[in-house]
Amino acid sequence: MAQRSRAAGGRSAPGPRPGPRSGPPRGDLAARRARLREVVEPVVTAAGYDLEDLTISRAGRRFVVRVVVDRDGGLDLDAVADVSRAVSAALDAAEEAGGEIVAGEYQLEVSSPGVDRPLTLPRHWRRNIGRLVKVGPITGRVVGVDDAGVMLDVAGERTAIAHEDLGPGRVQVEFSRVDELGDEDDDLTEFDDDEDGLEDEER
Repeated sequence: MAQRSRAAGGRSAPGPRPGPRSGPPRGDLAARRARLREVVEPVVTAAGYDLEDLTISRAGRRFVVRVVVDRDGGLDLDAVADVSRAVSAALDAAEEAGGEIVAGEYQLEVSSPGVDRPLTLPRHWRRNIGRLVKVGPITGRVVGVDDAGVMLDVAGERTAIAHEDLGPGRVQVEFSRVDELGDEDDDLTEFDDDEDGLEDEER
């Protein structure tokens, strides 16, 4: 996970920045999130990634903006850091042009999805070929994905399920893959673990 605090790494000093605010009211996290997505998603897409999630929440006196990105083949620490810099620059440029999007001090966190992320889109299933997943009452290994649906190996028998018939799938952690998952976590080491308790999160 890459983290960037506007107070620490941006152009403004710590604490809320004085002056007029053209963004939505402080309490309207949904409106802030929509404006953030307008700025962030084109940058992420242009860099060759998918924006999987974007949230804004309060952490004490500041906001935390979390951006989750992914791509085929996954991300390493360098890729996450590159996206973080691009998103940070885009937010600074947008605020220079149109006023604050997030009032006062905020911290930007960019990361890749964890294994607990529900599989809801065809690309999620495609990126988990070879993994054991649970979807509804069925547990099987993803052996193929195409425009029509997903092929699961369930106890040695292949079962095809259309995308429209799939509920959210969950990757099952296998003991034989614990070392592999540990390596993935190492690739996403946090740059800064200074974080207050979170509240009022809006997704």
